[in-house]
Amino acid sequence: MNLELSEEQSAVRDLAVSFTDREIVPYAAEWDRAESVDLAIIGKLAKVGFLGLTIPEEYGGSGGDHLAYCLVLEELGRGDSAVRGIVSVSLGLVGKSVNAFGTEEQKRHWLPRLTSGEALGCFALTEPGTGSDAANLTTRAVRDGDNWLISGAKTFITNGTWADVALVFARTGGDGPDQQGHRGITAFLVPTDLPGFTRTGIDGKLGLRGQATAGLSFENVRVPDSARLGEVGKGFTVAMAALAKGRMSVAAGCVGIARACLEAAVRYAGEREQFGKPIASHQLVQELLAGIAVDVEAARLLTWKVADHIERGLPFATESSIAKLYASEAAVRAANNALQVFGGYGFIDEYPVGKYLRDARVMTLYEGTSQIHQLLIGRALTGVNAF
Repeated sequence: MNLELSEEQSAVRDLAVSFTDREIVPYAAEWDRAESVDLAIIGKLAKVGFLGLTIPEEYGGSGGDHLAYCLVLEELGRGDSAVRGIVSVSLGLVGKSVNAFGTEEQKRHWLPRLTSGEALGCFALTEPGTGSDAANLTTRAVRDGDNWLISGAKTFITNGTWADVALVFARTGGDGPDQQGHRGITAFLVPTDLPGFTRTGIDGKLGLRGQATAGLSFENVRVPDSARLGEVGKGFTVAMAALAKGRMSVAAGCVGIARACLEAAVRYAGEREQFGKPIASHQLVQELLAGIAVDVEAARLLTWKVADHIERGLPFATESSIAKLYASEAAVRAANNALQVFGGYGFIDEYPVGKYLRDARVMTLYEGTSQIHQLLIGRALTGVNAF
């Protein structure tokens, strides 16, 4: 794996650094308290090309490779994970799925809208009764001539109250054994303004408070067959392909959180004095800082390895699970260690590390819990499925 950034990648990183410092960092605490980012950030993300990374220019994208994408997601995660989530979901889960599985008509209709910020996407897989057990979802789509009628419910959907299109996964299989589980799921691109489609915001979250999270409800929502993304019964393949890359996005964002923790803790340790000297000169404080620094470097390299595999056309699902597992747990450790450096001041929101801890904690839950990723890695090692 080449660890030297190209000139183009370095330019993208520099742009992401300046954008984050200018458009996100000064407002992150305010958005967290208000439980909503300023939606003007969507247009700003689009203007600098961050909503079109890795999407071909012919569909309105800004091109670039997956390492450049990771560099941007790291910086956005450093600034505010709520903003990182907008890009990870609308571009990473929805836009990239349309690019990979969509018809030419679907690509030309949705991708220019998604990459320009004219439309935002959400990824509607999780249900009230099926989180980790995604293959057993109960939302159904029933064929009605040239249309499908979708009924059911989804929950914890990022961008849910803001999105203009939902990538919805629904059961279309019958009762036969060959149509159950993952074999009976189909994906659909569903505009959110259709009759029977309702959404309810989920407020009071521990972290990612500035991000829109929603429950979605479908009551005989009618979509044409042209809204189907991929083949009938192959929706689970679409979902897993999206999540394999999406976990790389989460890992990159977690590197950003851990880096933000390190930068804040190092700065504070140099300013805060105890026992007549800066706490940075105390050995155990340096131990805390060193632990964060090692986690940042290790998580970043694991994430870059996923991007490298994608670009070289190599299998990457297990590598993505490894990166997501390590980086998400590392972000929690980093935030805990940073809070310890800050002491009591870390426990109030005048300082940023409390928010970092709250935001980091959910990273071990969504797009596959840490336990699910341990099982995925174990299956890859042994060939035995433990769930």
